[in-house]
Amino acid sequence: MLRILVFLFVIGLVAIGLGFLVEQPGTLALTWFGYHVDTSPLLALSVIALTAIVIWSLFRFVFHLPGLVSVTSRARRRARGHAALARGIVAAGVGDARKASKASHDAKKLVPDEPLTLLLEAQAAQLSGDRDAAERAFRAMTEKSETKLLGLRGLHAESLRRGDHDRAHQFALEAQNISPLGWSGQALLDRYTASSDWEAARHCVAQNLRARIIDAATANRQKAVIDTALAMGIEANNPDRAISLLRAAVKKAPDLVPASALLARLLASRGKLRAASKLIEAAYAKAPHPDLAQAYVEMRHGDAATDRLARARTLAKFAPNDPESAMMIAGAALDARDFATAREAMAPLVASGERPTARMCLIMAELEEREHNAQGLVREWLARASRAARDPIWIADGHWSKLWAPVSPVTGKLDAYRWVQPKEELTGPVEEPPPAYEPPPAIAVDELVQGELPPPDESRTIEPAAAPEPESTATVQQNAAIEATATTSHEKPQEKAQDSPKTAARTSAGPEPVIFPLPTPPDDPGPKKVDADARLY
Repeated sequence: MLRILVFLFVIGLVAIGLGFLVEQPGTLALTWFGYHVDTSPLLALSVIALTAIVIWSLFRFVFHLPGLVSVTSRARRRARGHAALARGIVAAGVGDARKASKASHDAKKLVPDEPLTLLLEAQAAQLSGDRDAAERAFRAMTEKSETKLLGLRGLHAESLRRGDHDRAHQFALEAQNISPLGWSGQALLDRYTASSDWEAARHCVAQNLRARIIDAATANRQKAVIDTALAMGIEANNPDRAISLLRAAVKKAPDLVPASALLARLLASRGKLRAASKLIEAAYAKAPHPDLAQAYVEMRHGDAATDRLARARTLAKFAPNDPESAMMIAGAALDARDFATAREAMAPLVASGERPTARMCLIMAELEEREHNAQGLVREWLARASRAARDPIWIADGHWSKLWAPVSPVTGKLDAYRWVQPKEELTGPVEEPPPAYEPPPAIAVDELVQGELPPPDESRTIEPAAAPEPESTATVQQNAAIEATATTSHEKPQEKAQDSPKTAARTSAGPEPVIFPLPTPPDDPGPKKVDADARLY
């Protein structure tokens, strides 16, 4: 506002002065080089002022001409340097080490003070495999405030390539103290979790949340996993503290199955069965898991098998359509020897057209063995289990585990395990389930001895046996010769004495039972049968 007032005041003074000069009478005469000029004082002053301005401008241009030439040269040099930087960054991006090195050399000569020049130098050195030169470039970046974080990140990456995790941790910690960033926060968190420093990991998660590196949902999940890891370490020595940590973990991440299962077991050990049951029921409704089922069924020690079956049926109501509920009921029913309930529970999972998993096949094999001791069907189910789809399991970075862990054993990443079904590269055809075991009809021994057979089953169709083909004359003569030779051959008295009691025993015991072959040969036919006569020799 003051500048505007000053400007208006100056304009007013100029207008007043020009008005005063216009109102003044008189003429101005000028004789120069034979020319005579008569004019007014105002016009003469205007010409004099314009002439002075032109002369001053010429003198100023002459005196500033070297500087103008220098500025133009610097601008042209800077433009060439920026063009070299652009070529080098593009070459480094496509992996052309030769062009990137040449562009880096040109940029260092043209624009040595540019921050991108050091970055291009480091990238070119990395492409050519010169790790020492790359590290020198990154260290030079750390000496400038505008590129210090970039240099620290480069030194962190180079330290990891060399396997020096301690130095990498120091660079990440220095960068995190300057300004929390995504790479530094994740690096510190991985370091703390890999070394089981859970308190430092908790502080790092809080710092990342304040810096808005992660959102609130991710922070709650990570805090819940850290609390669960702490509780797993102190559950034996300090169960009260473990229960407090697990309650906080379940509140932050209700779908964290290991936290819910461990908390339920600790509450049950304290006699809080109702609270433990409610906790598992709520978690099982969201994510049916065998760990939750086992903790619920085996919550009370000393329960009878029938009581565990009743608890399994109660929990199955919270996820009635999930296969885990059916397998839980089948397992409890097998322990209670309620085979009808187990078969009814497993029937939808192994029905025609379905492809049961390996665990389902193992349950069916156990059911056939316990109920009927049908070894043929047991082998059939075991064979199907060997080529069936795999059941869900904890997987982290390609590592399979039956037990959950807070960090990955491969990378040390927090909350890496996921309960998923392993992927199959090739899927075989859907197989029909083997038929259910049907025990043969009971036949009295007296009827077998007397030669009486049971009435035929009218539901079965018995085809008449085909008539034997007539043998040729040569075959008949050959068979007669063999029988004559066997009759006239010399036999030892001891062999006859040993064979006669065995033959009598076989005759008195009745005919041998007929063994029907399995539709599919078993993988393991069992021990080879050895004849008793052969053992004598």
